[in-house]
Amino acid sequence: MERVADPTAVQRPSAWRAHSEKIAFVVMVMALVVAPFVTYPLFVMQALCFALFACAFNLLIGYVGLLSFGHALYFGWASYLAAYSAKAWGFPPELAILTGTATAALLGVVAGSLAIRRQGIYFAMITLALAQMMFFFALQMKFTGGEDGIQNVPRGHLFGLFDLGNQTIMYFFVLVVFIVGFLFIHRIIHSPFGEVLKAIRENEPRAISLGYKTDRYKLMAFVLSATLAGLAGSTKALVVQIASLTDVNWPMSGEVVLMSLVGGLGTIFGPVIGSFVILAMQYKLSALGEWVLVIQGVIFVTCVLLFRRGIIGEIANILRIKL
Repeated sequence: MERVADPTAVQRPSAWRAHSEKIAFVVMVMALVVAPFVTYPLFVMQALCFALFACAFNLLIGYVGLLSFGHALYFGWASYLAAYSAKAWGFPPELAILTGTATAALLGVVAGSLAIRRQGIYFAMITLALAQMMFFFALQMKFTGGEDGIQNVPRGHLFGLFDLGNQTIMYFFVLVVFIVGFLFIHRIIHSPFGEVLKAIRENEPRAISLGYKTDRYKLMAFVLSATLAGLAGSTKALVVQIASLTDVNWPMSGEVVLMSLVGGLGTIFGPVIGSFVILAMQYKLSALGEWVLVIQGVIFVTCVLLFRRGIIGEIANILRIKL
């Protein structure tokens, strides 16, 4: 008697892969809701800001294949404008964050229009050069406070109702900002626009032959990435109540590369895990001073040589699921 193959045997694994992202998202949100009650809330808030920053960077490198060495430009300048507008102009927190985010978007349009004309290492070097140029502007301009930065930034009242000086309220505000940014990036990746970005990453000449104006798509992805990085930087300025040269200097650009690489390039959850790992390491090893940079370098080399998929990438590969 001929055996009939069970169609559910094929459907079960594919159904599991289809729901893996939803399950992972629910687990992540539940963990983040509980986190401030079991660990230091300020640490988690900073980690969430850097997680959004890393996700924004990963949108560019992981799904378009463009390596930017100057993403601190958008993160740092958004931080400055958000801090200055809140402190000097008396903007409420929502307007201060919008001001910083809009600044990052504008800088993204300018820098992206110049950078996307080149590819590979030339693209990376142009982004680095533009970021360093703006770093020296930040060092010299009066409103940035130079080496002192902008300190004692008021958190204010969100919509005039919620006092962000309250640590719990501030935490859940940051969590909402992160989740909205994360879901927005997720939507971009799984939209028709995102599919074109992946096609450009895999084979740009073929995408061009199909009629896609790839430079426009790359510029739009660049601006979106810069804008979301600015949202992260603006929120971070209110969280720590300071904007400094550290936010706009080149090591910050290198740090977000490391976060994305450790977590897993081209994965939606990888940058989130990577940012928490790197920040936790910095907090725990802060007593070692400059040796933290050496340890980060060792981790970077190890990931490149042995774990090229990153933490989430390796887990997804083992479980044969999509994360």
